[in-house]
Amino acid sequence: MSEPLLAIERLTVDLPPGADRAHAVQDVSLVLNREEILCVVGESGSGKSVTARAVLDLLPRPRVRPSAGRVLFEGRDLLQLDREAMRAIRGRRISMIFQEPMSALNPLMTIGRQIEEVLERHGERDRRMRHDRIVATLEDVGLPEPERTLGAYPHQLSGGQRQRAMIAMALVMEPAVLLADEPTTALDVTTQAQILALIRRLMAEHHTGVMFITHDFGVVAEVADRVAVMQQGRVVEYGTVDMVLGAPQHPYTRELIAAVPGLTPKRARRAAAGRKLLNVERVSKTFASGWFRHRRTVHAARDVSLAIEAGETLGLVGESGSGKSTVARLVTRLVEPDRGRIELDGIDLVPLARSAMRPQRKRVQIVFQDPYGSLNPRRRVAQIIAEGPIVHGVAPAQAFRRAYELLELVGLDSKSGERFPHEFSGGQRQRIGIARALAVEPQLLIADEPVSALDVSVQAQVLRLLADIRERFHLAMLFITHDLRVAAEVCDTIAVMRHGEVVEHGPTVDVFREPRHAYTRELLGAVPGRNRI
Repeated sequence: MSEPLLAIERLTVDLPPGADRAHAVQDVSLVLNREEILCVVGESGSGKSVTARAVLDLLPRPRVRPSAGRVLFEGRDLLQLDREAMRAIRGRRISMIFQEPMSALNPLMTIGRQIEEVLERHGERDRRMRHDRIVATLEDVGLPEPERTLGAYPHQLSGGQRQRAMIAMALVMEPAVLLADEPTTALDVTTQAQILALIRRLMAEHHTGVMFITHDFGVVAEVADRVAVMQQGRVVEYGTVDMVLGAPQHPYTRELIAAVPGLTPKRARRAAAGRKLLNVERVSKTFASGWFRHRRTVHAARDVSLAIEAGETLGLVGESGSGKSTVARLVTRLVEPDRGRIELDGIDLVPLARSAMRPQRKRVQIVFQDPYGSLNPRRRVAQIIAEGPIVHGVAPAQAFRRAYELLELVGLDSKSGERFPHEFSGGQRQRIGIARALAVEPQLLIADEPVSALDVSVQAQVLRLLADIRERFHLAMLFITHDLRVAAEVCDTIAVMRHGEVVEHGPTVDVFREPRHAYTRELLGAVPGRNRI
């Protein structure tokens, strides 16, 4: 056999004193070959990203540092190179695609200028050559109008376009190794499918080896040649994709695969009374952006009609920009509709003044996608949960008692109420967000992408929690998601949105079995690993 492109041999990375374990990564050995995708899978904290960052010396030294092992590339141990030698390799021979492009890209620089910096740093002096190379790379990654994209800032691009720009930046020097750290986690299924196909194509064209870090076994089934499963800093299973998915040996691997939601929906549950709790009739909302000649009109919601019965879960699915979150904000009157009716238990919310709307707000609560961003970092968890009831007139002592009870209800220790949000994991923060929403005893719970950024096992726990709460309190739910596996798991009915319109609406079983609209069929066809998991 030919020599591997990249070989990680018995790598150990130490954590600082006081951490939950001594080593972020312990005795890890991996091999990456040319024109191969090696998927590294595991939950948050398993050591996936630390392993990749150790390759490029991107660890926060000296508190987190390699203490043993080798990382061999082109005959050299990367762990022994000085900073200048690593700079020559980083970006030119080994590149990295980061998980969140909006955080990784400089918001004050255009896309073209940020990619140009990579070329300048690695010795390309000719400005015309730099320009032509950037345009060619942007075309390679499928970005429309490359010349226009050059002058765009990150916030002016969609999530999928920003991810393509990140890939272009990583590929502009045609590296031998590409480290892709969760590059598709928060993307819609169609955009995700495009990015995965793009990475496979570029790998073949440039003879690149790809280390693909993910917690999504659907993605693994779609792109991997070989798979390494990590748990608590160690590799617990390693083999071809057929071996790992077809006959997993380690209990942890079997547990992760079992946690992946299936694409076979359950039969819809109906409330005995069949009482319509929410009725949305022909609601529209238009936003305008830009100035004068460049003013642009966006139809975020166009004649949207939906209904949810008491105890029912309606799934609102579609790509980013389809209008899902706008509908949620219209229902809660966080955004004012241009026209239409929004009835909650027979009361039309649209004409209500702010004072009249206030008592209605406690009947509809939202669980947000990013619980860390929606939780006040300066308040203790018990204060965050008790705040809503206190605002609505509940005595503080009673509100705090209820807050501690709710923490236990969502699977957290009541003592955790004295801690701050940053002291919890992502899944725990999402449980706190659910407890806060339940504190005012709502009738309708709006869950806006509540599990999209969570590991599959944590995602399964949160979904079970939501199902239990829905049954216990007889809640109606508007569940917004772009993950059709999750929609199949939790939703009784489905509404598919595209460009602000509901293009298909019906029982989940019927929509998944016999989708009528071409767009619905496209979404279902883009689900990664749909034929293997």
